Amino acid sequence: MKNMKLSLITLMALGTFAYAGGDLAIVTPYEEEDIQLAEEVYVEPEPVVKPEPVVKPVTVLTEPTPEPVIAPKPVKNIKANGFYAGLGISSTRYKTSCNCASKSGTDKTAGVMARVGYDFNKYIGIEARGITTSWKSNGGKVEHAGIFVKPMLPVGDATNVYGLVGVAKTKTKGHLRKTNAESLALGAGVEVDLSKDTPKEGRYNRQFDGKGDQEKGLGLFADYERMVVKSGAPDLDAVSAGITYDF
Repeated sequence: MKNMKLSLITLMALGTFAYAGGDLAIVTPYEEEDIQLAEEVYVEPEPVVKPEPVVKPVTVLTEPTPEPVIAPKPVKNIKANGFYAGLGISSTRYKTSCNCASKSGTDKTAGVMARVGYDFNKYIGIEARGITTSWKSNGGKVEHAGIFVKPMLPVGDATNVYGLVGVAKTKTKGHLRKTNAESLALGAGVEVDLSKDTPKEGRYNRQFDGKGDQEKGLGLFADYERMVVKSGAPDLDAVSAGITYDF
């Protein structure tokens, strides 16, 4: 009797649940165990973080800026020649070699001298010079002209020591013994450049622009000359000094 009551109560409960729209699902003990195990085993996966892409720096190749082309300055031609000319005064001494009583002794006169020459380089040049005396001491007169090779030795940038080796014609007039000789002549002297030595940019038209007489301008000179170098000839000497101009 009790079993029948329980069955009726169960049927009524199921009918009410179906009428309310519920679904009837019968869960077995095994299914409950599977669900419980699934809930225990399941672990929610961590979110996957995608790495940010690595951006490599981009090297931009740029062409170098071309430097401006500067046109070279035109080379200036510098004309440097070795010509020079000079003018001075000269004192001459004539000493006769004659032992005769009437025409022996020494005559001293003074006059002018001129020189012109060309320096090939700082060691060698050529020079022509002449001397004439008109200021008479004892009535004598000397005329002298010659051409010389001029060896030089520079002493610094402003001074030359030079020699003179050449041939010359020398004549004397007056109350002393007359001389008319063509002979060897020798001399030595010094010349000093008075112009300002300033370097120049350019191309010289000759390798040598001078030592001692290197720049265009004035200079000074002084020298000694033995006008007649000959056996048996009278002593004829000249000491000269003056100015030069370098072209």
